[in-house]
Amino acid sequence: MTGNEFDVIVVGGGPGGMTAAHNLTSAGQSVALIEDRLIGGECHYWACMPTKTLLRPIEVLDLARSVPGVREAISGAKLDVASVLAKRDTIIDHLSDDEAVAAMRQAGMSVFHGSGRLDGQRRVRVAYADETEDLLTARHAVIMATGTRPAVPKIAGLEQAHPWTNRELATMSQVPPRALVVGGGVVGVESATILAGLGCAVTLLCRSTSLLPNCEPEAGEMVEQSLRSKGVKVHLQSELSAVARPMAGGPVTATFNGQTTEADKIVLCTGRVPNTDNVGLETVGLPAGEFISVNNHLQAVGITGEWLYALGDTTGRALLSHISQYHARVIADIIVARAAGRELWKSELAARDAGSLAQVIFTDPQVVEVGRTESQARAEGFAVRTRTARYPDSVGQLALFRDHFHGWAKLVIDAETNTLLGATFVGPEFSELVHAATVAIVAKIPMSLLRHAVTPHPTVNQVWDPLLAQESELAHF
Repeated sequence: MTGNEFDVIVVGGGPGGMTAAHNLTSAGQSVALIEDRLIGGECHYWACMPTKTLLRPIEVLDLARSVPGVREAISGAKLDVASVLAKRDTIIDHLSDDEAVAAMRQAGMSVFHGSGRLDGQRRVRVAYADETEDLLTARHAVIMATGTRPAVPKIAGLEQAHPWTNRELATMSQVPPRALVVGGGVVGVESATILAGLGCAVTLLCRSTSLLPNCEPEAGEMVEQSLRSKGVKVHLQSELSAVARPMAGGPVTATFNGQTTEADKIVLCTGRVPNTDNVGLETVGLPAGEFISVNNHLQAVGITGEWLYALGDTTGRALLSHISQYHARVIADIIVARAAGRELWKSELAARDAGSLAQVIFTDPQVVEVGRTESQARAEGFAVRTRTARYPDSVGQLALFRDHFHGWAKLVIDAETNTLLGATFVGPEFSELVHAATVAIVAKIPMSLLRHAVTPHPTVNQVWDPLLAQESELAHF
């Protein structure tokens, strides 16, 4: 065992942990980064990056089939699955973090490949595979960026069937002929989209009354309709109750709602649990196995001295890699300021992610969500009005982008302040609309001013036009 002292210790090398380490090092802080798997984390190797790489050729081929002149040129064309998987392998660095580790060490960070565990105030014990240990001490702060892992339900026979989670799906070397996807949330519908697009026969189980139950209802309905049109068998209000694999390596029989189906792989998309059950939280008086509650300075609630921080998935505020990176930038600024002797006001350098979270669900059609849905806003006590539009009905020129263009959008407006509380856009290539809505919500731009932001013609941005035109009418009357 050796002793090592750093200004900041970061436990977890995913997007948030890496961003915090880079920013702190750039500001002159000495940083130790601890990760027990691959530097880059879930997002880079087993989630966002590989899944979006798998989705992109599916989207491009679907677009080509929907454009006259191109459609005829590629008649009968299919994806080259081997090339799709090869591109995925390149994006995820063939599951190697050698280059990432070398770059971080060259930048001045100390990287520890082991399991980090709190051992009292400002101390972290690192355990290695060879059963040796290091004890690290932080002068200023410890940042917990341990993320989450897939939740695996306890169902009879499931473990013996060797189910996939997002990790196995994202790194698959072959596409299964038949798959049963369990879960109708974001990961479930994206997984079904990938598998169906790569030629797999997909059955999707969703225990809710609709897909994407936390979104606006129209979003779930449009995604369900699209999946069904691609041959996906969607079963709502359905839960997996038993699994059997009679022959090793053979097909799986799954039981749900009193009926059975046969598949070659079961893909679990049943939520996430925090990686906080074995990181020593109990040594500083915090409960193990739970999300770490933080204030808006992202400091752990219940810890004196303001030395323990948590970010991203670890806090439960949002299970999104871009929020982890945002939290990391905020934390780095705070630590640098406090290391210089500054005392911060309550609102100074505070995270402002509440009510403005943005995400894209990469299905066909894409679903863009920013801020609150109508039901969430009403549940929080806001007086709201909404504006909706369907496309290309309300913006005819959108039909030039592709045949069978179908889209829908909704704005949720605070009737008292006349500012945007939330926005949902559902349609092809709609992901590029997300930042305009995010800026409008974060900046609290009045609708009376936002309607003067004129969108260029002809672009997909014009989906805003009929929504804002309704506000123009309101202002006029």
